[in-house]
Amino acid sequence: MKTIEKIELEYLKLSDYKELKKLMLQCYPDMQDAAWERKHVEKLTTTFQEGQVAIKIDGKIVACAMSIIIDYKNFEDNHKYVDITGNDTFNTHTPKGDTLYGLDLMVHPDYRGLRLGRRLYDYRKELCEELNLKSIIFGGRLPNYHQYHEEMPPKQYIQKVKNKEIYDPVLNFQLSNDFHIKRLAKNYLPEDQASHEHAALLEWVNIYYQKPSSSIRTEKSVVRMGLVQWQMRPYKTFEDLTEQIEYFVDSVSGYEADFILFPEYINAPLMAEFNHLSEADAIRQLATYTERMRDVFADFAISYNINIITGSMPEVRDESLYNVGHLCKRNGEIEKYEKIHVTPDEVKVWGMSGGNRIQVFDTDAGRVGILICYDVEFPELSRLLAEQNMDILFVPFMTDTQNGYSRVRNCAMARAIENECYVAVAGSVGNLPRVHNMDIQYGQSVVFTPCDFAFPTNGIKAEATPNTEMMLMVDVDIDLLKELHLKGSVRTLKDRRKDLYDVIRKE
Repeated sequence: MKTIEKIELEYLKLSDYKELKKLMLQCYPDMQDAAWERKHVEKLTTTFQEGQVAIKIDGKIVACAMSIIIDYKNFEDNHKYVDITGNDTFNTHTPKGDTLYGLDLMVHPDYRGLRLGRRLYDYRKELCEELNLKSIIFGGRLPNYHQYHEEMPPKQYIQKVKNKEIYDPVLNFQLSNDFHIKRLAKNYLPEDQASHEHAALLEWVNIYYQKPSSSIRTEKSVVRMGLVQWQMRPYKTFEDLTEQIEYFVDSVSGYEADFILFPEYINAPLMAEFNHLSEADAIRQLATYTERMRDVFADFAISYNINIITGSMPEVRDESLYNVGHLCKRNGEIEKYEKIHVTPDEVKVWGMSGGNRIQVFDTDAGRVGILICYDVEFPELSRLLAEQNMDILFVPFMTDTQNGYSRVRNCAMARAIENECYVAVAGSVGNLPRVHNMDIQYGQSVVFTPCDFAFPTNGIKAEATPNTEMMLMVDVDIDLLKELHLKGSVRTLKDRRKDLYDVIRKE
């Protein structure tokens, strides 16, 4: 597969029909006569656009999901596919219904393994919640049943798949995405010979469902983040290091987090192989891994559907050495941030230079700023970011003494209060005895909040155990910040005396 530059989730359009038909023929080679017709796509995209979505990778449709809303009490559990679709008229769709019914979901064979199916199901779940529907229901194919139909009835086959005695690519996937089996549907789709016309009727229940008279949430305000308190340890190869990184990405994304934050100098263990060189030459050799590391993080962001703050890594640019990191978004975009203030030790030992990028990044889970370690000790930087409506400030750090950690911690707490935002700091622990100038680390990862009635009284949302490798999972509510800006008992952003002073960035 070629390198992915951008991944997008979009509403399906009638103009996409040719690509959609080609995708279906590639996904269902044994059901060539069952491809969607143009009139079907036109009806669905016209009557219920939100239910028809496609994933495009570099402009090409590689996956899609189609659905309608039905009033489920008008159907029985032993219904057929044609009953739900009204013989392909889709007149059964009603905005006043209570159930989101899945008509189709497909992923191009060449793009499986990127968890695109899970991304589409996550979209359906969010849509179900936003529309205040009771559940998602659909008939799931049993594509491997044809291999066992002479040995067992479909009910026994389904039970063996549930017990993981038999693998079925569709049913196993549905069960892993929190769907449960309502019943066996017989003669569900005559064209599906691989399933011998059977299907598993699957359901995902919306636990947030309320009676229609209740108001409907139109957007998600709670953001979940995972902070990695990273244990510095020797790694023999680049692959060993990235395997450990993927372990944390996998673990944090398993909790459906929006962000994962890694510490400063995440790839420092790889510098051990250059320990025979001077410190300045060794870190420049470490910088040769940075582009490769960035690409690995970018792949993880897409395949695990999570926004990754990569911590930081050294970068050589125009013969100068910088401390940089990347925000790898789950839509495939990559943003760079730089350490503005380098420490005296970074200058003295490595000859490092300060960068000049100061910006807030738009993401699908809020507007975020990123400052590397020492930068958080300069209030002007975070104030400039706050002027750009920052919701969350992420601070990857690495400190070798408790004194240094205390500076980062106390300044980060102040930044949360004075800028009315959340601040998440993540650092490394442990030691690297074979890496000069980076022997030992002291750290504790924390999420700080403003200090007002809607937040913890001490301004600490959650904190990790000091000097222990772990991940810290935290939920923060962006809507609380919006309320604070307008109705807080004190309003440190609104009450600034701009008639007397201001913070201005020089161009």
